Amino acid sequence: MVTTEIPGLIRGLEGVIAAPTAICDLDGVNGRLAYGGYDIAELAHGATFEEVIYLLWHGELPGKAQLTSLDQQLRAERAIPEQLVAALRLYPRPVNSMAALRAAVAQLGLYDPEAERLGADAQRRIAVRISAQMPTVVAACQRIQEGKDPVRPRQDLSHAANFLYMLRGAEADPVDVKAMDVSLTLYAEHEMNASSFAARVAASTLSDFYSAVVAGIATIKGPLHGGAGEAVMRDLEEIGSPENVEPFTMKALAAKRRFMGFGHRVYKSGDPRAAILRGMADQATARQGDRKWYEMSCRLAEVVNREKGLHANVDFYSASLFAALGIPAELNVPIITIARIAGWSAQLFEQYADNRIFRPRAAYVGPGRRSLVPLAQRG
Repeated sequence: MVTTEIPGLIRGLEGVIAAPTAICDLDGVNGRLAYGGYDIAELAHGATFEEVIYLLWHGELPGKAQLTSLDQQLRAERAIPEQLVAALRLYPRPVNSMAALRAAVAQLGLYDPEAERLGADAQRRIAVRISAQMPTVVAACQRIQEGKDPVRPRQDLSHAANFLYMLRGAEADPVDVKAMDVSLTLYAEHEMNASSFAARVAASTLSDFYSAVVAGIATIKGPLHGGAGEAVMRDLEEIGSPENVEPFTMKALAAKRRFMGFGHRVYKSGDPRAAILRGMADQATARQGDRKWYEMSCRLAEVVNREKGLHANVDFYSASLFAALGIPAELNVPIITIARIAGWSAQLFEQYADNRIFRPRAAYVGPGRRSLVPLAQRG
């Protein structure tokens, strides 16, 4: 099918501006990213994830009282219904972690008495609940899949610290908590990416907040979007050792194999988040004493850049960082989703507040108009 000469066709909607936003400023040409005007590097190093949530939802960084209020709301909503925990125990083993999260968040909506409300105040309360409960769902499902009992959330820990606690069954040290907190900040929002667009499309029909979030989850699950982080780890596992990176990569590239975690539809001079995660992965693996995955990542990035001119993106270094934190590869995408619910919520606030249903057109390239031949005459 030849489609390159169809007037008005923009494949993948590349470069099409679908909505105005005050949330995220992405400068792909210069490799810059800012939330509400604040550079991502400043936020990653100088603000907590809770502060970033407030910024995305309100357009300004919080004062102490505002941060305390939001933090208390999030901590109070962390527990998930026992019926959902029982359902998680019925999921097959093994189960795709994102498929499980997709199902669980949809089920969460069944227990929220405000699920069908679209008022601005109800949206904010729902966003708090989903943001608070999603880490609990991810940790509980993972532990059940490992044959362990879920760990109940605590209200005396930060968002990042509580997630690691529920996942490990023991408190994480401050260095690991900081690494997780920064990771959540880096993944919190990224303009009109595929999952944000999918969530907005669902919301534009005036479907409920949970349905819009589930649309985002279903979209970020794909390997060309959020799934790239897990794919990077699978590539590293296949390569096996730092010494094998170059020969393996050269052979794979000659066979036209695509390595995930490289290149980006928008960034032309590199993903600014990648450099931050690379530094954190360097520190985490040095502290852990096992540099294997990080060294392999750096070498692989060098070879692919040399041979293909592609830069590593944010998902590339998350693989070795999360491995250093003891996080299974299958949780890479759920963790991204735990972070991205902050951005999706902000996007949904904007969409519901100034809504117009998305209705693009398609360029028809099938047969011309023809007459129906009765079945008996078709042979």
